[in-house]
Amino acid sequence: MKIPSFDLKRQYQDLKLEIDQVVKDVMEKGQFILGENVSLLESELSVYCGTKYAIGVASGTDALLLSLRALGVCPGDEVITTPFTFFATAEVISNLGAKPVFVDIEPDTFNIDVEKVERVITKNTKVILPVHIFGQMCDMDKILELKEKYNLSVVEDACQAIGAVYRGKKAGSIGDTGCFSFFPTKNLGAFGDGGMIVTSDEKIKDKILMLRNHGSKKKYYHEELGYNSRLDEIQAAILRVKLRYLDSYIKRRQEIASLYNNLLSDVPYVKTPRIKEGHIHTFHQYVIRAERRDELQRYLSDNGIGSTVYYPLPLHLQKVYNILGYKLGDFPEAERASKDVLALPMWPELKDEEVRKVVEVIKSFYGKS
Repeated sequence: MKIPSFDLKRQYQDLKLEIDQVVKDVMEKGQFILGENVSLLESELSVYCGTKYAIGVASGTDALLLSLRALGVCPGDEVITTPFTFFATAEVISNLGAKPVFVDIEPDTFNIDVEKVERVITKNTKVILPVHIFGQMCDMDKILELKEKYNLSVVEDACQAIGAVYRGKKAGSIGDTGCFSFFPTKNLGAFGDGGMIVTSDEKIKDKILMLRNHGSKKKYYHEELGYNSRLDEIQAAILRVKLRYLDSYIKRRQEIASLYNNLLSDVPYVKTPRIKEGHIHTFHQYVIRAERRDELQRYLSDNGIGSTVYYPLPLHLQKVYNILGYKLGDFPEAERASKDVLALPMWPELKDEEVRKVVEVIKSFYGKS
């Protein structure tokens, strides 16, 4: 039995008739950029997230970049974020000439440790950028307290957390903006790159609309330097189909996670994910902490089972960030996580018997029948 980390083909086969039809409709209409489906998806996602506005962009990376730009981040500013995330989170800060300032993570959720954020706030701090990693939101109440106390902005990196909930509020709806990625493996995935920014601030919305289209409100008239960052009409049409099934996909991911938790409960060498009170976890990834992680991953691979390490080198230790002056030991929880976390197969169409097989192999590795 071969079990990959993620299988995109099964979902397409389930939705093939619907997806093929909407793609055909777009092709026949001949409107491929900022068309009807983009506008409708923006409306549907703003309702889903509980915000006034949503703006489609070319990727999750661009969603972060345009959000920071719309909030006025510029050279000399500092943006506080986590070192345990995909590189794009910090990359966009640097690409605006600002400085990423890292804060260590919680060992049980892998999210930024909000109790450590205040100690790194300076007169140059402009934005706090929490990352809702793997599908569980950060503790946003403390972040909002700091936002008010120091007059900061908050950008939610919710690229892995669409549909997640914190104390009754959806991911993306709490900060000044929320950013989503539609990379194919995400819980709501396109057939290519795509992203979305949600906000309830009209001025921010207007600024992002201009920035995504070369700094232009009116065609051929440009008020400032912008970007070419528009969500494709075909991708929007596909995403509108899949959005109708998103909650059922999340429910199935939660069922799979629960099955993993139960089956792994008697394996002392493995620590399963913790869901905090007041949170709804969407399990973009099912991530365990495992003793002898690298050996386990090789053993799984030898037995036909895929797995992924997120993330093998924290951002503060990346070569490109040597200039920031961080060193090994500065963020011990992020560094420990990089050595022992492992994402097991997780996607909505994964079968229970496949989950049982994954756990059977894990138990075999640790010598437990």
